[in-house]
Amino acid sequence: MDLAFTPEQQSFREEVRKWIPRAMPADMRRKAEAGASFHQDETMQWHRILYEKGWIAPHWPKEVGGTGWDVARRFIFQEEIVRANAPELSPFGLSMVGPLLIQFGNAEQKARFLPKILSGDEVWCQGYSEPNAGSDLASLQLRALKDGDDYVLNGQKTWTTYAQYADWIFVLARTGTEGKKQEGISFLLADIKKTPGITVKPFLTTGGTDAFSETWFKDARVPQKNRVGPENGGWAMAKALLGHERTLIGGIAESGKWVQRVKRIARETPVGTGTLFDDPAFRRRIAKLEMRYRAVAMANLRTLTAAQLGRAPGAESSILKIVGTELYQEATELAMDAMGHDALGWFDAPDAALPEHERWVASQFNYLRAATIYGGSNEIQRNIIAKQILRLPGA
Repeated sequence: MDLAFTPEQQSFREEVRKWIPRAMPADMRRKAEAGASFHQDETMQWHRILYEKGWIAPHWPKEVGGTGWDVARRFIFQEEIVRANAPELSPFGLSMVGPLLIQFGNAEQKARFLPKILSGDEVWCQGYSEPNAGSDLASLQLRALKDGDDYVLNGQKTWTTYAQYADWIFVLARTGTEGKKQEGISFLLADIKKTPGITVKPFLTTGGTDAFSETWFKDARVPQKNRVGPENGGWAMAKALLGHERTLIGGIAESGKWVQRVKRIARETPVGTGTLFDDPAFRRRIAKLEMRYRAVAMANLRTLTAAQLGRAPGAESSILKIVGTELYQEATELAMDAMGHDALGWFDAPDAALPEHERWVASQFNYLRAATIYGGSNEIQRNIIAKQILRLPGA
């Protein structure tokens, strides 16, 4: 396998690398250079900048508003976006429900929803997990009963990330009780802001962010035309979407950014007459982390190549999810170790002595403790690998 980028691809990388800082407003560029976090309005501002450039959906087909880039250009673009610390766009519209609608939606649904996902006029969130149905998602109990041309929804979802900012939510709901529990689930689209009976309540994470929400449905009416695919056929679509989500959760490019951040912190941390980076034991920990990152980056390239050939992410996305999230956690833990007592500082603490790019480390360390749980716990992912890849007897 030739892993070298072509001159044309290298030229594209330079184009992207030069364009990003020029496209960013001054305040956004300052925060990006400091490795700071961005608010929702800044994230949506960056979304619109990318949309106007035509770079908002690198992995969508060109005929529905995508870039038409090959897998190498998509990989390069994502690497440069992460390297520049640009605002991280919400994945729920662009990377989850959008690709699912492209694959399973009817013509009316594609025409209605895809353009507004691209433009950012409508923001999405995901309604999968419930208080008693997380990794065992097929046990979900949100009921959707037919009434005229509508479904009437009653139940609860939890861990609905940034639902307080969303215009629409895609949900898995129970529309049937016959057969296996997986067979009675449908995939529905609901207007979260305009539908009476939908209530969103955000709550703080241990990282000090309002990333998650609880979402209640009480006699909430959703038109049957907003069902994607056949009734009681939502489980197949849920698995397809989870494949995309788990590939994203692996956060390969983001892990690479954290490896570089750990190096920077180590070089800035004085120890004796030198820095922490001069300590052979700590350098060995960095080297081990970087080797794991490069290995999982190769696995990610194989998955992206398969996707370009038209194959949806399969069980291999579980491998990326396991290794990527563990790598994420190891990188943030190493960053905390490198910072020592400074790691006790908080991202909004008035600590002038702490560099701005380090104030978010503690928050991210806390937030990413959940990375091995959300999107399907890593224990469940190992079961999937055993059954679908290793095909172990009795698995």
